Amino acid sequence: MKSKIPVILIFSRLIIGFIIIALSLIKIENYQAITVVLLSVGLLTDIFDGIIARYLHVSTQKLRRMDSTVDQVFFISVGVAAYIQCPEFFKTNVSRISILAGAEALIYLVSFLKFRKEVATHSIGAKIWTLLLFGTLIQVILQCRSIILFNLCFWVGLLTRAEIIAILLLLKTWTNDVPSVFHSIQLRKGKTIKKSKIFNS
Repeated sequence: MKSKIPVILIFSRLIIGFIIIALSLIKIENYQAITVVLLSVGLLTDIFDGIIARYLHVSTQKLRRMDSTVDQVFFISVGVAAYIQCPEFFKTNVSRISILAGAEALIYLVSFLKFRKEVATHSIGAKIWTLLLFGTLIQVILQCRSIILFNLCFWVGLLTRAEIIAILLLLKTWTNDVPSVFHSIQLRKGKTIKKSKIFNS
């Protein structure tokens, strides 16, 4: 049963994302507070599913790929819910949001064209961007606006998307959990890279 905990955490994040959309549609009382709590719980499941999987020695490529896919669905779900509640923010920032979405789609396109698999690099930069995205979404949900944090999220998002594309282009074979471009260069040279027991499998 213990080996199933990471899978349960991953799929709980998927369910949380759908619940957030549902709550935004029915416009329940205290929606903002409830959504922030659910979003926070979702982020915690994202942090601990990998840590627990590594601790239990059940971190596999399949699990890491599943984690990446569910992450995408989760944050898209939260974004959809935020749009339902605060459409003006998205209309005002449609250009930058579209650029970010395009950069994210490009990552998957590069990965599928080269390896026939979805991306699952779980780079350190991507983890930092996830925290910025988390903060931005909370600010939008609570205030229907975000300026400084959104701008930071946008530029860091582009930089980390570019790094992931560089990682994918440098890798000779599909590999999950590549912390940075430097590590991808090491892998390309046939060297073994050192990974954090906390952040990488």
